[in-house]
Amino acid sequence: MSKELEDELILMGKYARKASQILTLATSEIKNNALEAMADDIEKNKENIIAANIKDIEKAKANNISKSFLDRLILNDERIKSISDGLREIIKIEDPIGQIMSTWDRPNGLNIERVRTPLGVIGVIYESRPNVTADAGALCLKAGNAVILRGGSESYYSSNAIYSSLKNGLIKAGLPEHSIQIIPTIDRNAVGYLLSGLDETIDVVVPRGGKSLVERVQNEAKVPVFGHLEGICHIYIDEDADIKKAQEVTVNAKMRRTGICGAAETLLIDKKNAEIFLPKIANALKGMDCELRGCDNSLKIISDMNPAQESDWSTEYLDAIISIKIVNGVRGAIEHINSYSTSHTDSIITENNDTANIFLREIDSAIVMHNASTQFADGGEFGMGAEIGIATGRFHARGPVGVEQLTSFKYVVRGSGQVRP
Repeated sequence: MSKELEDELILMGKYARKASQILTLATSEIKNNALEAMADDIEKNKENIIAANIKDIEKAKANNISKSFLDRLILNDERIKSISDGLREIIKIEDPIGQIMSTWDRPNGLNIERVRTPLGVIGVIYESRPNVTADAGALCLKAGNAVILRGGSESYYSSNAIYSSLKNGLIKAGLPEHSIQIIPTIDRNAVGYLLSGLDETIDVVVPRGGKSLVERVQNEAKVPVFGHLEGICHIYIDEDADIKKAQEVTVNAKMRRTGICGAAETLLIDKKNAEIFLPKIANALKGMDCELRGCDNSLKIISDMNPAQESDWSTEYLDAIISIKIVNGVRGAIEHINSYSTSHTDSIITENNDTANIFLREIDSAIVMHNASTQFADGGEFGMGAEIGIATGRFHARGPVGVEQLTSFKYVVRGSGQVRP
């Protein structure tokens, strides 16, 4: 990396640190005014954003990008409206900064409060989804954090067009324009330096993208990381499942959008009713051009499936492909999930609440579900307004990373002259 670029990135970090100190004190009204101005500007500049997106799409097609990757990249009227709506949803979220999480009195008369505070400066690295530019910028702002964005080369023009509206919103609301910054290059070396912490100005990094990106971030980051490596999500159809419900949920979990991390990749079916359930679910999936890869017992029921290999159980397809395995009840499902899970999202379909509770208690994923599609693994669907990503680690943030998860806390201690003996 050139010395010039290195100096520029360090300067961005210093600007972000100064902006974060101002954002810590910014009122909810000022932050919400900025978000409203951003949403208005995105709608106003819709044609410019779409024109920029077309440049990205043309480049992606020339590079023979995958269908699922292209789907994540595309912007249209509906998706741009969703971006501006998402910003306005974040306005509705209660401002977490300054909230008293708990309070108690000690026998010596000290009063102690645990109070929410911003994390500081967040680095966000993402790939093809240009909408992440708005989601990440807005969520960090609402939580009082400054953010440095590094979008992928595939979405470079789209992300910068959206960022322009974010910057305009900050300026209109009277907040520092460096509260949200975007790295102005596709040079991959810039990622490495961002992961180094930009001369100790970055407090946490959030990766949002494919396995290779997240793996690099987790391996190289010198600061804490929120994120997940893969989303191998499971649907388990229990013997006591409602077949109509099971069919509809499975098809939605796999086929609604195959390229998102919450898409189901493996279908597990209790052997007790597999001969009844599997043909109906398989036919529904095949009717939507989904490729089926089955275990030996599945092939005895549906002979025209492709045989599943051992690698299929640990593959995140992000495509219209699903692996199918017949298991011995809920215990067999739990054993399989615990063996191949990436701790993202897993769902059980059953009308037996006792069985459901066993599954919900013993599956240690960030999100566990009962009678619901794994495609609900999303901060917006959880009522968080939006998310910056899904975290599957066990420290600080887990599951959808929304406004509240982008905060830390401090202890405020009030006394009346106490000294410690």
